[in-house]
Amino acid sequence: MNESNTSSVLVTGASGRTGREILRELNDTSFHVRALTRSATNRESLREAGVDEVVIGDLLEQSDARRAVENCDAILFAAGSSLSTGLLRPSRVVDGDGVLNLVEAAVREDVGTFVFQSSIGVGDSRLGMPLWARLIVLRWTVREKERAERALQDSGLEYVVIRPGWLTDDPATNDLLITEGGGRMTGSVPRADVASLMVTALSTPDVLNRTYEVVARDTAEQFNPSRQTTVEWNHNAPSRT
Repeated sequence: MNESNTSSVLVTGASGRTGREILRELNDTSFHVRALTRSATNRESLREAGVDEVVIGDLLEQSDARRAVENCDAILFAAGSSLSTGLLRPSRVVDGDGVLNLVEAAVREDVGTFVFQSSIGVGDSRLGMPLWARLIVLRWTVREKERAERALQDSGLEYVVIRPGWLTDDPATNDLLITEGGGRMTGSVPRADVASLMVTALSTPDVLNRTYEVVARDTAEQFNPSRQTTVEWNHNAPSRT
């Protein structure tokens, strides 16, 4: 999707740490920003963060997902379930059914581009996540994100899947190693860098319908140079007038 045709962007998980970084990236753009949150108590802080429109709803409710995407041109999906949610309330995991509901709604609404934050360890990148994490700690989110990736890839929507390594709250490095095609690469990456890449995906047509693994270059381990992407990401977002 060409960003010049994009006016309204839905951010899910906007009240989370990655979501807040996405809002910062969108602040200086001309996009109309809509945020979806389950709690009305987040409304004021989201407005203060630059959100133009706040929708109160639950991704696990199909009607709320449909309402959230109405008249939207693009989706930046940064919602995710915590470890405690996955272990204690598996029915509340949004990484699977929540994404599927939003994908279905996006198809109905003819949304242009869906950018999905997944994780290294999902699909053909599974060897990049330690076995103990895949099988014991994060098995539920890996399984659900795999379902979500497949649904998005089969939807007919234009999509970009970003699989970050271990997320940190460090300042952006602006020096990322981006690979394509899975493999064993592992490492960490600041949320600020992931947010920047997700927003940039809206203005980089060459990245559409592809899946990328992302880590900060100085943390990369088990990197296969042949998998490094040669795509030039367009970091020139449309400015507010």
